[in-house]
Amino acid sequence: MGTIKQGILGGFSGKVGTVVGASWKGISYMRSLPQKVKNPRTDGQMSQRTKFALTLGVLKPMTALLRTGWKLFANKQTPFNAAMSYTLANAITGAYPDYEIDPAKVLVSRGALTTAANASVKSENGNIIFSWDDNSGVNSAKQTDKALIAVLNPAKGEAITDTAGAERSEGTQTLALPADWADDELHTYLGFISEDGKEIASSVYLGVVSL
Repeated sequence: MGTIKQGILGGFSGKVGTVVGASWKGISYMRSLPQKVKNPRTDGQMSQRTKFALTLGVLKPMTALLRTGWKLFANKQTPFNAAMSYTLANAITGAYPDYEIDPAKVLVSRGALTTAANASVKSENGNIIFSWDDNSGVNSAKQTDKALIAVLNPAKGEAITDTAGAERSEGTQTLALPADWADDELHTYLGFISEDGKEIASSVYLGVVSL
């Protein structure tokens, strides 16, 4: 309970509701009570934070590609956040605190355009070579569709991406990689985007390679 010291217009000491009255060197002042904060480290909260941090670590190096590859799903959110939401819901395995991301379930692009056919990847002389069949004319696939490519290096938290790669009809694309990536495990992805940018194919995971 607060106590009025100098009449109704004077200062007060003690607590009144959510306000505390006090004085310092004859000067009366008031301050609000600190708000009680719910435990920010419950198991549920820590579990979600762990998943979020893990997903962010995987996707952030590919931000430039995700802006293109997920743009058709940016409904009231950014393309990157759309990719985050999908990955959190579909690509995390294990139990807290030992979560992992299944790289085969990560999509760096998503859409209804015809996906890559018989795609593969190999390393050669410090390069990564992507190959695929020209399936132009199958459903929505066109010769002029451009490859969407990602090479992810989780150990270094880096990625090399291409948002306008070789045409579908070419059937191959080569990427030069940094020399200091030698012996690192590299995860590889391939999608397509139409020439006008209005259609996108869901990416396919091509597995792990190393230089």
